[in-house]
Amino acid sequence: MRATKIKMKPGCGTSNNLLEIDSIYLTGTDNDGFYKKAVVHDYLTKNPGGIQVNISPFPNLMPMTSPSPNYEKYVKSTPNSTTGDNLLSLPRE
Repeated sequence: MRATKIKMKPGCGTSNNLLEIDSIYLTGTDNDGFYKKAVVHDYLTKNPGGIQVNISPFPNLMPMTSPSPNYEKYVKSTPNSTTGDNLLSLPRE
């Protein structure tokens, strides 16, 4: 599966904070569309390496959890030579 675009939380359209992603558009699924980041997190926990960012070199998404007190589920891409997270470089809706 590939992550092809992201939707940020309201009022966070230009943010570069992974925690402010609301949902991620996935293709290659039985039902392509936007999925909440917590749903993607839970999928990746059970299926490591199952989703890649649709930007070369197509890094895998990884499940993450923010520190206390919120313990918010989110995802990020595996690090590579880029300075920012590839997930945040996807088109936004």
